[in-house]
Amino acid sequence: MAPYRSDPALVVLHGLRCVGAAPATRVADAVRLPLAEVESELIDLGIAGLVGYTRGAFAGWALTDAGRGEVAARLARELAESGTRAAVERAHEDFGELNPKVLEACTDWQLRSRLPSELNDHTDPGYDAQVLRRLAALDDLAQRLCADLSGALTRFHPYGARLASALDRARAGDTAAVTDRTDSYHSVWFQLHEDLLVSLGIPRW
Repeated sequence: MAPYRSDPALVVLHGLRCVGAAPATRVADAVRLPLAEVESELIDLGIAGLVGYTRGAFAGWALTDAGRGEVAARLARELAESGTRAAVERAHEDFGELNPKVLEACTDWQLRSRLPSELNDHTDPGYDAQVLRRLAALDDLAQRLCADLSGALTRFHPYGARLASALDRARAGDTAAVTDRTDSYHSVWFQLHEDLLVSLGIPRW
C-alpha cells in the first residue's frame, strides 16, 4: 500500500512545530519542500492566525497558541484517516530503544571523558573514527525506522536523508555535523523524536 500523502499545509505547520522558531529556509530544508511553496504556506497560515513572524536579529516564523492546538487536531485526524497510528506507535517504541545509544554516542563526540569532564577537541582522529563507527551502526537501525515511517506517511520521508547527510558530513571531517548545528545528526534526531511525540499526542516531559 502506498504511503499516505500529508497535506502540504500540515507538513509546513508541523515542520515548524518540530524545528521551533525558524526562518522559512530552515523549515523548507527540514520538510524538503520548495522554498517558494513553504513561504506561500506560511503566509496563508499567518493569515489564519496559526503562525506569526518576528522581525529583527532573530527573524523567523513560530507557531501561535492557536497553531499548536491546530497541529494536534490535524495530526490526530491524519492518523485516524490514514490508519497509520499503529505504525507510528511501533516506530516510537523502536526509537525509544535506540535513543539512549544515539545520545550516548553524541555525548562521546563532545566529551572524551565524563568524570572528570574532558572536551573532545577532535585532535585524535582515532577517537573520532571510533565514535563515528558506533554512530554509523546506530544509523543503520535509524534508517530502517525512518523507512518504516515514510512507508506509512510521506511527511516522515526527509528524516532518513537528513540523518544520512549529517553522518556523511561528519565522516568528511565536518566536526560540527554530529552535535553542533541546527542540521547536525543530534538536531535531526531530536526533531524526529519531537515529531513522533507530537504525532501521537505524548507530552515530552
